[in-house]
Formats: sequence, structure tokens, C-alpha cells
Amino acid sequence: MRKVYFILIFLVYQMSQAQSQSYEFGGPTGKDTINLIDALGKKQGQWVLKGKHKPGSCYADEQVAEKGKYNDNRKIGKWLEFYCNGNMKNQLTFQNGRTDGYAIMYHENGKVSEEGIWKNNRWTGPYKLYYENGQPQHEFNFNASGKREGPVKYFYENGQLAIEGSFINGKETGVIKEYHENGDIKAEKTYNDGNVDVASIKEFEPKKPIVKIKESPLDNAPKLVLKSDEKPNGVTSKGPLVLNGQNITYNKNKQITKDGIFDNNRLMDGKAYIYDENGILQRIAKYKNGIYVGDAPIEN
Repeated sequence: MRKVYFILIFLVYQMSQAQSQSYEFGGPTGKDTINLIDALGKKQGQWVLKGKHKPGSCYADEQVAEKGKYNDNRKIGKWLEFYCNGNMKNQLTFQNGRTDGYAIMYHENGKVSEEGIWKNNRWTGPYKLYYENGQPQHEFNFNASGKREGPVKYFYENGQLAIEGSFINGKETGVIKEYHENGDIKAEKTYNDGNVDVASIKEFEPKKPIVKIKESPLDNAPKLVLKSDEKPNGVTSKGPLVLNGQNITYNKNKQITKDGIFDNNRLMDGKAYIYDENGILQRIAKYKNGIYVGDAPIEN
């Protein structure tokens, strides 16, 4: 009887030890609950991904690439991602595996790249885009549908205001003013429901000499070009691929990535589909004249 008693104590101890163990990429560590994979093979709790977890990347083996929490294999709460130089890349808030909440991205030099609120798979509320020198590039507000609403401002890289006006449900309305880099008025145009009244256009010569910094804040906005692993449906050519006109591209998982009009592989007018590492669609970004103008709702 005493022997049976000790056996029972031993079994209880072993079970308690097994329950306390964590699994780092499938193997027991017995130390903590970081990088936990449960019995069903799902990621749970706090995760820290390092260079050794991203073979072929530019990270050192023990360098942190990203960190945050999982719940049943889906990201939750705040996630941090870093560049290979150690600077912050982005801080995103996740709900059930999709970005939902305050989001801020950074240039590789450490300066803020863009920031705003991500809700229901689109930007909502105040949004800002920045140049690499820290100067604002765009400032506008998104409505609940992810379309520009209210005052809109574009800036040159030297901080000078370039364009200002108002939008209603993603379309220009009223007087839109354009400025030269020296601050002098360049043009005034009146819009109605996104259409310009040609008779209203007024253009002005600068009153002071202009020191050219950039062609335009729009010309120097991030350009969405074709990635190396993206191919139009049915393309089998082994040579260099150049897209012009209407095209639809797909990734290696046969998921649509871009749909619209291209100019030398750059998406000018259309939509870009962004997925996470699990292939879950995160957002649909809309481009007009090569510039990001908002997000389309994810219907399904």
C-alpha cells in the first residue's frame, strides 16, 4: 500500500511538471511560456521572434525581429517589429489576427513614416504620412468608410504647404489651392463631387525665386511597384516582366495582390491587397495617380 502511495505522488508531480512546461517551436523548454505552442499546434501567449527564427534574413541569430502575443495562432494586442539595424519598424494593435487600433510605422532611420487609427480593416480618423527627414507629407482625415473626409493638406519635403482643400466621401469639393515651394500661390481650382470646373482654374507665377527641392510631394510619395514574386495570371515568361495598362497580379499562394492600371510595373490606379504571414487579408489599399488615397472595405 505504501508503495502505491509513493507511485501516486510521483505521477502527480510528473503531471504538474508537464503542465508547467512551455514549448518553443514544438520542443519543451521547462523555463517559461515564451513562444508557446499548445497541444493543438497553435501559438499562444507571448512570442519573441529572433533572427534564428527567420533564416535567410538580415537579422543576427539572437537579434529581436518582432514580438507580441498570440491567441489561438492569431496576433492580439500590441505587436512590435524592428529593422535589422535595431530601429523600430512599426507598432501595430491586433484584434483576432487583424490590425485594429492605433498604428505607427517608422522609416529605417528611426523617423516616423505614418500613423493613424486602423479600424474595421481601414484607416479611420486623423492620418499622417511623413518624409524620411521627419517633415509631414500628407495630413488628412478618413471617414468610417476609409475615404478622405474634411480638410486635406500635402507638403513639400522642406515643410512648405503644397496643396490644401477639402474632400467629401473621398472626392474633392470646393476650392483646392496649390502652392510653389517658396509659399507663393500656384493655382486655384474649384471641384464638385471630384470633378474640376475647368473654367474656374486660375494659375499664378511665383513672386519670389524658387529653389527646387522636389518635383512634388505627390511625385515623391511611396510608389507601389511590382514585387519579384508577383506575377500576372498565366504569365510564364522567364525574362524581365514589365506591366503596363490593366493587369491583375498574384502572389505565390495564388492570392490576388494588385488589380488596376500599371505604368512600368507601378500601380497607378487600382487596389493593392495586403496579407499577413498567415495569408490573412489585412487591408485593401486604393491608389489614384500612383498615390495612396485610402482603403476599400473587405467585403468577405
